[in-house]
Amino acid sequence: MDTDKTPPPIEEDYAAVERRGQPLVSLEDSPQVSISVMTPPPPVLLAEPFSKPSEPLEGFPEDITPPENFAMVCPYIYRSGMPKKRHFGFLRRLRLRSILTLILEEYPVQSQKFLEHEGIRLFQFGVAGNKEPFADIPENIMTEALCVLMDRRNHPILIHCNKGKHRTGCLVGCLRKLQEWSNTSIFDEYRRYSAPKSRSMDQQFIELFDVRPVLDQIDPENVPDWPTTLYPLQGHAEQ
Repeated sequence: MDTDKTPPPIEEDYAAVERRGQPLVSLEDSPQVSISVMTPPPPVLLAEPFSKPSEPLEGFPEDITPPENFAMVCPYIYRSGMPKKRHFGFLRRLRLRSILTLILEEYPVQSQKFLEHEGIRLFQFGVAGNKEPFADIPENIMTEALCVLMDRRNHPILIHCNKGKHRTGCLVGCLRKLQEWSNTSIFDEYRRYSAPKSRSMDQQFIELFDVRPVLDQIDPENVPDWPTTLYPLQGHAEQ
């Protein structure tokens, strides 16, 4: 009697077994063996852009050079020096809804044409830019400018003066007061952009600026969704 219990050789190759749809391992004979079926991952769908690029304006370059002293202040608010023709391509990519300028002079014709083509609204709060300390700025102008910034219907928005230093720095500093920044943080930011000619009178103006008239005029329903800004609004409403 043949006592050899060695199983007969498998005559079929793996390809033949797979073609018949039979498993290569019997689950009943080998319960400790498990078979994992790898399911391919679903295809990745790329999101469509929120809006399509507008048609290029003839005579204007498609460059991506930012203006001098450009930076993001907070979501949907930017700051810079005076944009020039070579910066228009960069501005188009920001999808600006508004520009708030602090220059006193008439806005350049070429820039006006660019804003008209892009459908950008211009807010102009003229403040004299000179080498004297920035101390005699009318507070009502600052209040009106802040009300524009605090209305999200005007966003995205760019703030600028000629160099993006002192006048822009004062406006941003007062905005930081509405966002409940400490004076130390406000002045650090101001000096970062106004260097090497920071002005002590600018910082004094920011420190003494009263934000209550701004809180009286802004519409709470259109205030940007900045958590730190909601606290002074709530506190003001309770007074």
